[in-house]
Amino acid sequence: MQCLRTTVARLRPLAVTQATQSLAQCRPSMPEGGVRTLQPVRSLSESAAAEPFLNGTSSNYVEEMYYAWLENPKNVHKSWDVFFRNANAGVPPGAAYQRPPATIPSSDGMTVVQGLVGAQPNVEKLVKDHLAVQSLIRAYQVRGHHIAKLDPLGISCVDFDDAPCTVGFQNVGLYGLTENDLDKVFRLPTTTYIGGSESSLSLREIIRRLETAYCQHIGVEFMFINDVEQCQWIRQKFETPGIMQFSLEEKRTLLGRMIRSTRFEEFLQRKWSSEKRFGSEGCESLIPALKTIIDRSSQCGVESVILGMPHRGRLNVLANVIRKELDQIFCQFDSKLEAADEGSGDVKYHLGMYHRRMNRVSDRFITLSLMANPSHLEAVDPVVQGKTKAEQFYSGDTDGKRVMSILLHGDAAFAGQGIVYETFHLSDLPSYTTHGTIHVVVNNQIGFTTDPRMARSSPYPTDVARVVNAPIFHVNADDPEAVMFVCNVAAEWRNTFHKDVVVDLVCYRRNGHNEMDEPMFTQPLMYKQIKKQKGVLQKFAEKLIAEGVVTIQHYEEEIARYDKICEEAYAQSKDEKILHIKHWLDSPWPGFFTLEGQPKTMRCPSTGISEHELCHIGNIASSVPLEDFTIHGGLSRILKGRANMVSQRICDWALGEYMAFGSLLKEGIHVRLSGQDVERGTFSHRHHVLHDQNVDRRICIPMNYISADQAPYTVCNSSLSEYGVLGFELGFAMASPNALVLWEAQFGDFHNTAQCIIDQFISSGQAKWVRQNGIVLLLPHGMEGMGPEHSSARPERFLQMCNDDPDVIPNLSGDFAVHQLHDCNWIVANCSTPANYFHVLRRQILLPFRKPLIVFTPKSLLRHPEAKSSFDDMLPGTHFQRLIPDEGPAAVSPQEVKRVIFCTGKIFYELIRERKTRGMDDAVAIIRIEQLSPFPFDLVKAETDRYQNADLVWCQEEHKNQGYYDYVKPRLRTTLRRTRPIWYAGRDPAAAPATGNKHTHLTELQRLLDTAFDLEKFPGKPQRPV
Repeated sequence: MQCLRTTVARLRPLAVTQATQSLAQCRPSMPEGGVRTLQPVRSLSESAAAEPFLNGTSSNYVEEMYYAWLENPKNVHKSWDVFFRNANAGVPPGAAYQRPPATIPSSDGMTVVQGLVGAQPNVEKLVKDHLAVQSLIRAYQVRGHHIAKLDPLGISCVDFDDAPCTVGFQNVGLYGLTENDLDKVFRLPTTTYIGGSESSLSLREIIRRLETAYCQHIGVEFMFINDVEQCQWIRQKFETPGIMQFSLEEKRTLLGRMIRSTRFEEFLQRKWSSEKRFGSEGCESLIPALKTIIDRSSQCGVESVILGMPHRGRLNVLANVIRKELDQIFCQFDSKLEAADEGSGDVKYHLGMYHRRMNRVSDRFITLSLMANPSHLEAVDPVVQGKTKAEQFYSGDTDGKRVMSILLHGDAAFAGQGIVYETFHLSDLPSYTTHGTIHVVVNNQIGFTTDPRMARSSPYPTDVARVVNAPIFHVNADDPEAVMFVCNVAAEWRNTFHKDVVVDLVCYRRNGHNEMDEPMFTQPLMYKQIKKQKGVLQKFAEKLIAEGVVTIQHYEEEIARYDKICEEAYAQSKDEKILHIKHWLDSPWPGFFTLEGQPKTMRCPSTGISEHELCHIGNIASSVPLEDFTIHGGLSRILKGRANMVSQRICDWALGEYMAFGSLLKEGIHVRLSGQDVERGTFSHRHHVLHDQNVDRRICIPMNYISADQAPYTVCNSSLSEYGVLGFELGFAMASPNALVLWEAQFGDFHNTAQCIIDQFISSGQAKWVRQNGIVLLLPHGMEGMGPEHSSARPERFLQMCNDDPDVIPNLSGDFAVHQLHDCNWIVANCSTPANYFHVLRRQILLPFRKPLIVFTPKSLLRHPEAKSSFDDMLPGTHFQRLIPDEGPAAVSPQEVKRVIFCTGKIFYELIRERKTRGMDDAVAIIRIEQLSPFPFDLVKAETDRYQNADLVWCQEEHKNQGYYDYVKPRLRTTLRRTRPIWYAGRDPAAAPATGNKHTHLTELQRLLDTAFDLEKFPGKPQRPV
């Protein structure tokens, strides 16, 4: 094999040179409007000239000959024998070929040379022609899609100016062949299946079969894939003669699906002609396409399919793929119906659905889940992948054979949205792969009003998929049979190789961007053609009637039958009085809520654990469970430090996190921590994955050694993506309420690039879609003098999106804290102690409902000597402290306190150090608000009532227009009923989050500390509310 690789490696550059020269020698002049051909880019080298039998991309043919020669040198012509002997001996390729001497001796013992020399040109011509035919076959496989009849409109928006297609009868001269060769018979190479059972075909028949396979209504892009087995699989699927045949029953089923798809849209248009619905007219074959994929996948063993799609065609998919009740869909058009559930709800073409039903083709049950999503195109892609991964994980589907995802895309968004690329790059990562996704692109050949030539730089909108070696099947969507065939192949590809695959449905958009939009303003010629275009259902029905598959009567009866179903559902929808948003839930959690969808209790138990558990988990955190495992010397010191803390009954931030994760795992709760560099931790504090210093890729995760029956712990460094990975983790958290799913930003401000997921899904997801989620965002935050970047996690943005009313004090009676959590859209916390961090993580799981948790985590506090907690703060009976009061001398004599400073997070440690330095422990009380939202009105009121004679100051290290001040101030004033002023101590307003100058940073810090402790700084208390 090494010899073969060496020989072929020498020959490949030679083959390329020869191919170039061949094109240069036979390049025809290009008539106006004719076929463009490649220009010569280099001249023939001497070594290439010495090998006249090599032409075109001949390496595959040489390999075939080489294998035969290795088996027996007599299997090949003597010229090949000499060539391979010389090449193996190290002779350069240019000198390897020698004309062989004659091997027939004469009667007098002399060798006869003349005969062989005379015959040599015929042998060379034979080899040369076969290589030319192989090059021609390869050209079809590589570029046949360039001339395939893919566009139903016949106007094609695909630009191949820089890549002309040189195939067809008229171009055989480019390969060294002539029209006289068309009826010659050639032996077929092993890289094609066009022969079927035949091993040789005439050149004319070879071209005809290649045209049939690659240049009709299907265009296949796959030759960029670097796996021979996969390429051969695709060749066999598309090249085998007669492979695209369907039974009469399959054709009738396909017609029935086309009728449902088409008539559904026409029914909506008749009933609600002035409503936006983003119909699928122009791509009616989408519904049969999806149903074919699902049918074939179900036959292959798939039990659950998670779908994500944009708004176009969504109602049709809900009705005819997911099988949502038609009357429930029609209710969404009734503007008089009131919503029965809490929240804002969402427009009908954003809603999701979950349904389990019998698949009639496979006779197996299948679960279908269409994810709800916002208008932000492609944003749902990673969310679908995350949920798919979670379902695979919980069901033990390690190969993705039972759970799969289907993603639908628009052509403009698929090419234009960067999240598509981010999602593709998760497809083969160990902790993120879903073992193959089927992508279906509804290629309208337009983006709203923008032409493809203005919307993308690549020929196809699907070219982004090439980065992960996903095959791309382009198909004319006006040919339902071709669509069905391609979708069957896509489903089989996914089942065979568990890799992504793309189906590009080349279609058009019969209406404008929505039904109210006028497309003739911007695409007049396209829409003139569309108006002339006969509907695909009509064309397909006429074809089947002509073939005798169905009769006109049968066709009309099927249409009437479905129209009647729609009319009956419409009449039933008139009886509905209210809209139930819960009927559109895409991710139910059976058994977690009551049957009415409410929490089973409104209490939260203690989040503390026993001392025995704390010590046991601490010992695991400070050890290496595997034998003969060599860790880094610096890590040995860290583990020793942890052991010391356990013996002293204290923990730092990393150990507090370890306690929270470990205790939940022991209770059977899966924990998944994902993000950039989370295994070690950005600040080298976590070290949840240990690496053997002597054995490559040998790792140890101590967290998985806590107990024999624990839940698994997943910690995974992600790709350098925020948008895609956060969306993925959000989807993962949707699948089950009994898991703690965390995403940690490398630095807090890195969530900027994931803002779409935060705004559209996390903040408002429950309000729009009645869908709870317990995802945790860990955002390192703090002004450390490191410049504008990496300083602020932008807490002001999260606090601005909180749904609590700053001007209303809630009812403080009963279990106020839990009810407040139940009513909020998310929880925002800035913990200042490891114990409180421990409690807030455990509370996520022990609450009887799920809410997103945003935690601003520290940087310098990770190793701060005072930022440690005693085990006493984590024992049974302890809870998360929403507010931590002052426990020093000031609390002993509250009436003597002159100032109360409210703060949150790291600044607390700066304040207590300054207070101690100034000797003001009696005069100033410092109170930490650990849970910023929902705001702890009850605890703040108790503290302000306690310090009646003190000035009230809010202190923060962030700039005044950033951080927490704008959120906290109105709530403090509401708590006080505006009877006392709230003063500000902090940095002045600024555009950037922090200064880049260390000296300026320290000066600003000292200034805000001076303001906080200067008791004369603010004027006297006013006599009236402000």
